[in-house]
Amino acid sequence: MYKFSHIANDTAFSAFLNDEAATLDFGRQIAQVLHAGMVVFLEGNLGAGKTTLTRGILRGAGFTGRVKSPTYTLVEPYPLLGLKADSKLYFYHFDLYRFNDPSEWEDAGFRDYFNAESVCLIEWADKASGQLPTPDWIIQLIPEGEGRKILLFATSELGQTCQNALTLAVQSAQ
Repeated sequence: MYKFSHIANDTAFSAFLNDEAATLDFGRQIAQVLHAGMVVFLEGNLGAGKTTLTRGILRGAGFTGRVKSPTYTLVEPYPLLGLKADSKLYFYHFDLYRFNDPSEWEDAGFRDYFNAESVCLIEWADKASGQLPTPDWIIQLIPEGEGRKILLFATSELGQTCQNALTLAVQSAQ
């Protein structure tokens, strides 16, 4: 279970997630409002729940396979059926923790993953500072006791649209 609290301005959202199950459930809620072409930065210390949240998002989007941390592979692709029967939507989960220099982003050729048919979830985006597209959302996970606090910040018009939809969905679920 999670407890929702709306921050003073409409571009930010906060909730407390009691445990891993709540984090997965919240990820499923997020999946319902994401749009193709979105870029989402996932911020938090090691073990804060970034990959768990990503697993919830992917489950909510219909992915049933194994979701693993891309710490050593740098990116894990998850192709899903798109909004039209003949299209696909790709989720890309990046973990840039091992980057030593922002230029490694260009060297890896990751820019090609960012397009109108993908949702890109990026952990440790600060490791590629100045190289990444501007995010639509920044999601921060902060451990608190047995659970974690989640903060979402809309940083684009599309991000704000998704934020508004998520706020309504969470409020109606409570």
